[in-house]
Order: sequence, then structure tokens, then C-alpha cells
Amino acid sequence: MSVTSFYPVLMSDDVPAAASFYREVLGFEVTFECDWYVSLRLDAFELAILAHDHETIPEGYGALPRGVIVNLEVDDVDDLHLRLSQARVEIVQPLRDEAFGQRHFIVAAPTGVLLDVIQPVPPTEEYVSAYVEA
Repeated sequence: MSVTSFYPVLMSDDVPAAASFYREVLGFEVTFECDWYVSLRLDAFELAILAHDHETIPEGYGALPRGVIVNLEVDDVDDLHLRLSQARVEIVQPLRDEAFGQRHFIVAAPTGVLLDVIQPVPPTEEYVSAYVEA
């Protein structure tokens, strides 16, 4: 099998607002847009937003996302934290360091999704052995 793409599609009850968040807050660019679906790209990364009540969704599966965290790894989490704070994006977990090797904060994204903004940092000794070399 040859994979050509792999990306999440987040269902939403307000596709334009959700797409706008990822465009305005993170700089994603639109690659396809209609009233029920928007495909977005940021460098090599893709994300799509789909109306939860669209006819392509199988019966009984049109629930809005809950318990979904989308990770965004960046090279300067402090800078993005400052920019999003100044833009009044709702930060639901403040910037902090984790022993398992992350400096991060979490913001509320549209439709109940959480966006975890992460910068890898050295883990404590307790977690070093949990990392597998690629």
C-alpha cells in the first residue's frame, strides 16, 4: 500500500467558524472550501472540517467531537502562547513543563476540540527510557 495522505477530519456544527479558527489563529490555508467541508493545509500538514449533519456521514455517527485533543508541535511554544494570549484565544490549561518531555499549553478550539500546543523538552530521568529511538 502506498499512502498519499493521512489527516484528521473534525466534524462541526459551524464549518466556517471552525475553519476560520485554524486559519486565523494558526495560519492554515484553504485548499478546498464549500458550505459543508473545508480542507486546510499548513506546510505539509492537513486538517479538514466537515458539517456533522452532512449526508456523507453514516446514520448515527454525526456526533460533534468530544474528548478530542489535536497536538500541534512547535519550535517556540512561549512565543505562540504569548501571541494567542494577546489574541484572546481561550487558554484552558496554562503554559507548563511536564516531566515526560513537553512544555505546553492547551486552548479551546471550536466544537469542543482541544488544541495542545507543545514544544518537546528533555524529559526527566524517570521518562528517558520510555522514548524509543527511530
